[in-house]
Amino acid sequence: MADGSPSPGSDAEPVDPASAVRPFLVTSGRVAPSPSDRTMPLETQVVATAEGLGALDRLAFEQHDIVAVCRLPQSLAEIAARLRLHLNVVRVLAEDLRAAGQLTVHVPDSGVVHDASVLRRVIDGLRAIPDARGARSDTD
Repeated sequence: MADGSPSPGSDAEPVDPASAVRPFLVTSGRVAPSPSDRTMPLETQVVATAEGLGALDRLAFEQHDIVAVCRLPQSLAEIAARLRLHLNVVRVLAEDLRAAGQLTVHVPDSGVVHDASVLRRVIDGLRAIPDARGARSDTD
């Protein structure tokens, strides 16, 4: 239908035209941190600082939520999923909060992330976990 409501007999949820504009407004139109900054990988760990926790009552909605959820270290992907925000929105806001001293950002070493031996150890560890029958998957 023209008003955004689903057609009769349809299981589709109504589309809110404002929801497409909102991420643009939350980041003031930015889709990435400042041009001089590298885009943070989605596995980047973020944790709130004491200053950030002290400023919670003065932060805007999404910034408040990001700092509040980062009382314990969280990856950008986890934050986006928990808060149901677009990953790039979280990246931009996390960079703003880092610049303001309200978050500490820990970008993983890219050499370690792409090390095949790390992946091999993870796979071996997963195979060593017993299944519901108590059998290890590496012995099947």
